[in-house]
Amino acid sequence: MRWALVKVSLAVTAMVVVAFAVPLGLVIREMARDRAFAGAEREAAAVAPALSITTDRDQLERVVASAGSDAGMAVHLPAPGARADGTDGGARPGTEIGRRRVGDEDVAAVREMGRASTTEVSGGFALLQPVALSTGEIAVVEVYVPESAVTNGVATAWAVLAGVGVALIVGSVAVADRLGVRMVQPARRLVEGAHELGEGKLGARVPEEGPDELRRAAVAFNSMADQVVQLLANERELAADLSHRLRTPLTVLRLNAASLGEGPAAEQTRAAVEQLEREVDTIIRTARDAKPQTAAAGPGAGCDAAEVVRERMGFWSALAEDEGRKWRVAGADRPVRIPVARADLAASLDALLGNVFRHTAEGTAFAVDLHNGEDAVIVLVSDAGPGIPDPEAAMARGRGSGHDGSTGLGLDIVRRLAESTGGDVRIGSSVLGGTEVRIWIQLDGRAAPARRGHRGTVRRRRTPRLIPSLRSTTPPSS
Repeated sequence: MRWALVKVSLAVTAMVVVAFAVPLGLVIREMARDRAFAGAEREAAAVAPALSITTDRDQLERVVASAGSDAGMAVHLPAPGARADGTDGGARPGTEIGRRRVGDEDVAAVREMGRASTTEVSGGFALLQPVALSTGEIAVVEVYVPESAVTNGVATAWAVLAGVGVALIVGSVAVADRLGVRMVQPARRLVEGAHELGEGKLGARVPEEGPDELRRAAVAFNSMADQVVQLLANERELAADLSHRLRTPLTVLRLNAASLGEGPAAEQTRAAVEQLEREVDTIIRTARDAKPQTAAAGPGAGCDAAEVVRERMGFWSALAEDEGRKWRVAGADRPVRIPVARADLAASLDALLGNVFRHTAEGTAFAVDLHNGEDAVIVLVSDAGPGIPDPEAAMARGRGSGHDGSTGLGLDIVRRLAESTGGDVRIGSSVLGGTEVRIWIQLDGRAAPARRGHRGTVRRRRTPRLIPSLRSTTPPSS
């Protein structure tokens, strides 16, 4: 907008300067011409009284010398008995005083017309003024007007007009630039504030200054930012309050688990209750501190995905044995570092494996495959269940599968974990005949960023290349 205003101001001012300066320059040129010929007429008028009295050559030469000079003035006297055209039909020619610059035709034409005229000669112009003699004949006074006299002061006037025009253009451009800055800076600050707020900087505010429209926009933006902060604060408080309400049933579960006695099932139940209590405490602290549960890991941060997979499969294997499910783990026999917090990866695996136990019948087999690539790590969770009829709808936050106890947040947790690294999540058909959830975890930030599609899904331009052995090796365990 700033440069647009400058260009418009430049164009308009230039047109105004041209519209006024060019006609004014032409008028000045005509005035200089009229001034030069008016001076020539005065010189010719100074000789006319002497011509009406005498035609003596000596006296006329003195008059011409006093009025001008022989180089700038000439007097054309007709011969005695000459006709109106200035010739004598073969008699002696007329008298010439001074330096002659025009031809006989021009002098004869002036005598015949009886009025002054101008003609162009070498180096300038000549004014021819007819004067009646005492004998009734017509003499012609020639006054030379050089080109420099006709254009005297014109170049200076044009230079002054050009300087004034340039000054007007520069001044208008400067004013337009200052006006553009006054309009652009508030708009730029508003854009920067919107970007900062979109990046999660809730303290971003915009100075309420500038034109009235932009000032009102800044006021509305600051009001919106305040409302967003208040809404987020209320949401955090609500999350903390709701999580705190879980403490009472958790306490009952912990007391009941303590009364189960000894045994693997009792130990696993007590461990699950303790883990649930820790998760609830984490939710409360996160909500109170306004910190996201999943953040981009810094250098050296993250966890060993293979260790987390083995740990979580050890937990779910006990329940799988109780329900008669066959399970398999592949690729978790060596360390695999990923830029994801341990708790976040464990929560994502629990969400996917929990869906397997919740939405498939007892005895349904499942598997977890871990593939370590050059720039990404892929986690595959597959089962032999009925599958998901609408994968895109399942990825939408809050939609769920429609079954009892489904909140629609499990897959959203997994998706947010993958997106925090620049990866994505896809749902397809597994080799076991059911659902396969693929988690792509990016290892560095050099890859192209993910492009969000509709309904909350994420699509990437590049399709990962999976090693077939990950889907066929390590037979299911029981």
